[in-house]
Amino acid sequence: MLNNGMLHHVSLPVSDIGKARSFYEGVLGLEEDKSRPAFDFDGAWYKLGDRSLHLIVPKSEDHPTFRSDKAVDSHDAHFAIRVPSFSGAVDYLESKGFRKTTDPNPRPTPENPRPMRVNAAGKAGFPQIYILDPDRNVIEVNAEAAD
Repeated sequence: MLNNGMLHHVSLPVSDIGKARSFYEGVLGLEEDKSRPAFDFDGAWYKLGDRSLHLIVPKSEDHPTFRSDKAVDSHDAHFAIRVPSFSGAVDYLESKGFRKTTDPNPRPTPENPRPMRVNAAGKAGFPQIYILDPDRNVIEVNAEAAD
């Protein structure tokens, strides 16, 4: 029955909705979906193609799962955004302060607060970029082919 389904949305816990909005709108350039109901908890919804990303500020008693002090790790929970241009995405992210690193699992540091792992020819069969949001949620950005 579920094999005919499709992904509807991805939700992520965030600790500070202001910082999260600055990142997802100001850095990634996502458009907020204003149809979010008036839930009894803070959050925001963003459009991702014909799907959506839901950011949730959990209540402290909910014991949210945060990746505090973790590195960029493609084997950890993450979501992926497919873009039309791999090199365009790298250039754009660099303009927003992300810096390439050769470290396979980089952590933000004072010298590189926004590390970016770039796999132009990875084993997945398509090029990939891995970055972290302010709560260290892992985000993959990929393209059909390197350009």
